[in-house]
Amino acid sequence: MDLLIILTYSGFCVVIFKLFKIPLNKWSVPTAILGGIFILSTLLILMNYNHPYGKFAKEIYITVPIVPAVKGHVVSVEVEPNAPLSKGDVLFKIDPKPYQFKVNELQAKLTASLQNTKKTGAQLEQAQASLKKSEANRDLALQSYQRYVKGNKKSGGVFSKKDVENRRQRYLAAQADVEAAQANVNKARFDSESTIDGTNTSVVQLQQQLQAAQYDLERTTVVAPSDGIITQLALRPGSMAVPMPLRPAMIFIPTQKRIIAASFWQNSLQRMDSGSEAEVILDAMPGKVFSGKLISVIPAMSEAEVQINNQLLSARQLSDFGQAIGLIELDENINDYNLPLGVQGKAAVYSDHFSHVSVMRKILLRMVGWLNYIYPMK
Repeated sequence: MDLLIILTYSGFCVVIFKLFKIPLNKWSVPTAILGGIFILSTLLILMNYNHPYGKFAKEIYITVPIVPAVKGHVVSVEVEPNAPLSKGDVLFKIDPKPYQFKVNELQAKLTASLQNTKKTGAQLEQAQASLKKSEANRDLALQSYQRYVKGNKKSGGVFSKKDVENRRQRYLAAQADVEAAQANVNKARFDSESTIDGTNTSVVQLQQQLQAAQYDLERTTVVAPSDGIITQLALRPGSMAVPMPLRPAMIFIPTQKRIIAASFWQNSLQRMDSGSEAEVILDAMPGKVFSGKLISVIPAMSEAEVQINNQLLSARQLSDFGQAIGLIELDENINDYNLPLGVQGKAAVYSDHFSHVSVMRKILLRMVGWLNYIYPMK
């Protein structure tokens, strides 16, 4: 762009010398050269600092990798490449049979668990009845044992020691039966009281497993996360879809506001305020200037990024000169021009300082845009 200014000034000098028939001598030529150096230097300094120019500008957009949540063979691809999609439209389907089998299995287990839960109350009553029966048998055995003991004391040994010992063992066995029956009662009571919000815990566990299995079954049908398109579609039926972030099945481009990102030298950052007027020219639209505004300057530059790794910070990394990236929103919808995402061009931002000099930047930007008819300048 600086070269255009010099060439334009040179053209004016040639025209003036020819038009007014100014002789080329040791006074006129140095005056034109020195005057040009002074005038152009002043204008360039004021223009470049107060109205920064982004030589490299490009539209940036976000893509969403479509990674299936479950693993399986693709049975159908429902989407066409580059066709507009709405949120919820089916993209592709994974074989649902393994996940349907899992759902059926858990449904059967849940039904059985519900039936077992209904038996819990009856089991508690049965255990309590068994406990009463065991207690009655124990009491009867205790009375018999005590009668044998008293009989031996009063009559001088009517019953043999063996008979007394047998009665004692029967009592102890009956007491053990009572303890076992009491344990069964406790177990049945714990089973009946083990609930979450009134539902048996085993039932709740199976319900959660069934919901997870049904969720996996639903995710065998992969849908569009929002409005957008699928491009460069390579997925075909028979492919194995796996839930690996590094191996997406397809790339989804959501519908989004088109934003231009341009790189600027750091010396003009004090003149790049959010909301400043901006203009963009695109290589794909020769001679067309798009007006807009500067949204913001990204508050970090990748050239200075440091992450935890096994390498030390090097002087070479410090020597890389970083440029700030400004985001520009256009006033005009460039979708009307049927331009693909990612178009490139150049941009300029106009501050409120020395606003009269911005006219020169606008003229130069348009001249670069006209050159796009011949060949895009880099």
